[in-house]
Amino acid sequence: MIERQLKSKLLELVTKYPVVTLIGPRQSGKSTLLKSLFPDYQYVSLEDPDMRTFALEDPRGFLTTYPDKTIVDEAQRTPELFSYLQTHVDQQGKEGMYLLAGSHNFLLMQSIGQSLAGRTAILNLLPFSHREMTIGGILPGSVDEEIFIGAYPRIFDKKIAPNDFYPFYIQTYIERDVRLLKNIGDLSKFVRFIKLCAGRIGQLLNVTSLANDCGVAVSTASIWISLLEASYIIYLLKPDHQNYSKRLVKMPKLYFYDTGLACSLLEIKSETQLSTHYLRGSLFENLVINEFVKDSFNKGEEPLLTFWRDKTGNEVDLLHTLGNTQSAYEIKSGETFSTGYFKGVSYWSKLSGATTESCFAIYTGNITILTSLGEVIPWDKFKL
Repeated sequence: MIERQLKSKLLELVTKYPVVTLIGPRQSGKSTLLKSLFPDYQYVSLEDPDMRTFALEDPRGFLTTYPDKTIVDEAQRTPELFSYLQTHVDQQGKEGMYLLAGSHNFLLMQSIGQSLAGRTAILNLLPFSHREMTIGGILPGSVDEEIFIGAYPRIFDKKIAPNDFYPFYIQTYIERDVRLLKNIGDLSKFVRFIKLCAGRIGQLLNVTSLANDCGVAVSTASIWISLLEASYIIYLLKPDHQNYSKRLVKMPKLYFYDTGLACSLLEIKSETQLSTHYLRGSLFENLVINEFVKDSFNKGEEPLLTFWRDKTGNEVDLLHTLGNTQSAYEIKSGETFSTGYFKGVSYWSKLSGATTESCFAIYTGNITILTSLGEVIPWDKFKL
């Protein structure tokens, strides 16, 4: 079993809160992690109709049956249980009583905000990170292969081909999660919408354009974007608003939590096809930014990530904020370094006053280069 980086933070917070909530996409390894770290806890899945009925119709009986040390999976299925859970943990006054797991950020956070605020720590578990795959000895042999395969644990555990895994993943997501979150009449349009999103990876989000291309209202497209965010399919990288220039773009950029899923939606059938695909650069950018997101989540922190772009086209792919310091990253899928890599970063650094120690370029070559403009780092040697 691959050791997850989130392990230490999870073990720490269980000793400090009566409830710890673990959220993330389906098949990211939430249940496996909780069961492995807490073998003495009872396990209940509210995906089971009988168990869900029990929790909904007799919540007090449910908590009497499972009074302590219980993993409750798919907790978002019974938001009504949370108020009873609040009363129960308040009466007991103990830590580590319940571990909740779920795949819907919106439903869980809504329930937590209403009932468990201050009583639960909230952690996010995404599919494997580059570091986890490296340590576990399962890292794909090339950048293209890593992008194409993605990072869902089940692919590696069961040796499932990506072309088999992702279509079923999307089908399950549509049938289970989408219907739970929103009553969508035309599911074929929703699938088309997700595919259109995949074609816009790394681009500024233009909801009107998406809506027009899909043939739906702009209001519907906005709701669907929120739905995809809530269920950990996509995330939006916000623009940085430091006022170095008054002509900054205000739209976020769109990325997928897993590049393998994006490749499947783009109908990329192999890493060989990916190597010449017009979106290879965007997918590599997505892969790198995902590592920053995973690194923050695995530390129990919210990612402080933005991008910078003005209306004349000057751009920095990623700004990473730590304390009062921002580091700028240009992300290039090429194997050969060019001083042009630092064009946007250098422009930003002059405006912001940042030094070259805060300027980086990540590429697919194999040589680390210290230049007068910043440091060039090969992807396979990059560490956060």
